[in-house]
Amino acid sequence: MNKLKHIACGLLSAVTLGVCFPAVAAAAAKTAHDNFYWLGQINKATIVINSDEGLLEQDEAKRYARGLHSVLQDGDAPNADRPSLVITFEPYLIEAAGEDVTKIHAGRSSQDMLTTCSDARIREELLQLADAMNAMTDVLIQLAEQQRDTVVPNYTNGVAAQPNSYGHYLLAYANAFARDAQRLHEYYARLNRSPMGTTVLNGTSWPLNRERMADYLGFDGIAYNAYDAVQVFNLENGADAAHVASSLALHIGSFIEDVMQQYAQPRPWILLKEGGKNTYVSSAMPQKRNPGILNRTRTLASTILGDATGCLFRAHNIPPGMADSRSDGLLRMLSRTKKLATDFKDILEALEINPERAREELNLDWTASQEMADILMREHGIPFRLGHHFASEMVGHARANGLTPLTFPYGEAKRIYRETVAGHTNAPEELPLDEAAFRAALDPIAIVQNRATKGGPQKAEMDIMLDAAKTQLQADKDWTQDRLARIAAAERRLNRDFAALLEE
Repeated sequence: MNKLKHIACGLLSAVTLGVCFPAVAAAAAKTAHDNFYWLGQINKATIVINSDEGLLEQDEAKRYARGLHSVLQDGDAPNADRPSLVITFEPYLIEAAGEDVTKIHAGRSSQDMLTTCSDARIREELLQLADAMNAMTDVLIQLAEQQRDTVVPNYTNGVAAQPNSYGHYLLAYANAFARDAQRLHEYYARLNRSPMGTTVLNGTSWPLNRERMADYLGFDGIAYNAYDAVQVFNLENGADAAHVASSLALHIGSFIEDVMQQYAQPRPWILLKEGGKNTYVSSAMPQKRNPGILNRTRTLASTILGDATGCLFRAHNIPPGMADSRSDGLLRMLSRTKKLATDFKDILEALEINPERAREELNLDWTASQEMADILMREHGIPFRLGHHFASEMVGHARANGLTPLTFPYGEAKRIYRETVAGHTNAPEELPLDEAAFRAALDPIAIVQNRATKGGPQKAEMDIMLDAAKTQLQADKDWTQDRLARIAAAERRLNRDFAALLEE
């Protein structure tokens, strides 16, 4: 094996300015889908197809298959070398099957082979990410259904703005994650096209069966234009992956920031279950319960945004065909994004919502004041801006005097209304709401229940949106399982046909 290392390094030095990189060790024997594994699958498919198509004699194909099988078995042994480049893999194959095994390299190149390896590994990470996103969204939708009747403050510009159903809020993020899944699916469709058989730039004089190769390797078809397949597509590949990862990171970061605002309050209405990996006690201040999982996940989201930017810069201003955008940085970004989805799922499962405290906060502020202007216009024909001005004056008076919606005197409301509409001929002189109607107009729960907009938090619309979210999630789960099943079926077909050569 040491002799083979020297041969491999000698071959590699011609293209790496004398630098000899050590072979990649197996991460998990017989299961690591690294470059070594995919080079093995490509070689298996090449031997089977070329034998069937008459490009190899049967006795040659059998001998090459036995040699390749030996190399792959050796590579699957614990702590074995698993060469990751075509030029470092081939010496092992030559030692096992003889120099004429290089016949299988006819019509192939490191360019199309390593691009195929890279695409297959990205594909696997992408499907694992899809699975993690589905699990995360599943928990989110369950939580939205549980909290559909919980009324909480929503914030704009960092300030309490209006009451809303927390379930409605969560379904907004379910929509966002569905769009993230759609981006992933669209990227996968562009990615999962086989470049094998394109060689370097414009194909080969050998009549290679590209379609059958694509089928054996689990691709949905071939990347048709031979120059695009390896030279041009790689430039956008990292940008596509970055789009998927950064979009999810932005959505999760936004959600976490909203929760973090509550941790600045002495009595938050939303917290994490204490202990474990969720929170930890300050080393100096015993009263503090720091939201560790929020901080760690937010940091990871920011790291992924940095990774995404790196993918763009690696593909920026390079000639076609360069390997910069095939670097492991892209795989690392997708792996981190998968962890981000899993960690966010853990956050959702750790959330504790206090409906009574949320309602108390709503009743301490004037988040329902817009409803006053809406009712005056809708039921009494008072121009919205005039009603809005009345509500604003009422809030200003309340804050100056320490009053809340529950303690605001009805008589003061009537006085402020009279002063506000004085001189206006398009509004009644007296407040057209009796005290019961005035109090009802400021009830945050009634406001949420009485919304009439499509897509609002009222029961009928929540039913529609919950059903839609569940249907979309099931479609996303089915998509993921279908793609995993296709790849697994392709692997079984290839391994079966290759095993047939070994048994003959």
